Amino acid sequence: MRTIPAEDVTRAVAEAAIDINYHLGPEMVEAIERAREIEPSPVARDVLDQVLENARIAAEGTFPLCQDTGLMVAFVELGEQARVAGGLNAAVTEGVRRGAEEGYLRRTVCDPFSRENTGDNTPAVIHVDLVPGDGLAIDLLAKGGGSENMSRAAMLTPAAGIEGVVEFAVETVRAGGVNACPPLLLGVGVGGDLEMAAKLGICTKHFT
Repeated sequence: MRTIPAEDVTRAVAEAAIDINYHLGPEMVEAIERAREIEPSPVARDVLDQVLENARIAAEGTFPLCQDTGLMVAFVELGEQARVAGGLNAAVTEGVRRGAEEGYLRRTVCDPFSRENTGDNTPAVIHVDLVPGDGLAIDLLAKGGGSENMSRAAMLTPAAGIEGVVEFAVETVRAGGVNACPPLLLGVGVGGDLEMAAKLGICTKHFT
């Protein structure tokens, strides 16, 4: 049985929490630049220019990509022959707290009814899957309200088929309009129950 120090997990989570709030992935930057080159609308090109400028400024490390630094969601793959000393959830939670403090990330987590802020951006949402081996891998997502409030789920009839899935996805994008925060990624998850479908549609950053 391999024992992974909690501090290693905490440090990695804290660093990732900061990184994903300050650095837009290079593949996303390249996609926006390609879209900018072929976009015929002057207004749309101006918007894409602003997104790219925002990414450049954020990468300098002073200002996050967005003032909404998100609810941290961790997707964990833990080897069956591994354990985290002191507890996996505690180590991840401390990483989220430390990342918010060291990265000057806005504390966005509140009680859903009293609206009392927890003050440290915890608790995180943590999903754990046991896998063969003694490794540990974490996908971390900072899910801001600008994406969360545009999320939709539907139970389609079997007869709807792929066409029904496409129709629902397109209609969701149309209904969201410009309310979601750019740059936009569309994640579509199909299968399982409501929770599984939602998880399948999420895009994350992976580290081990």
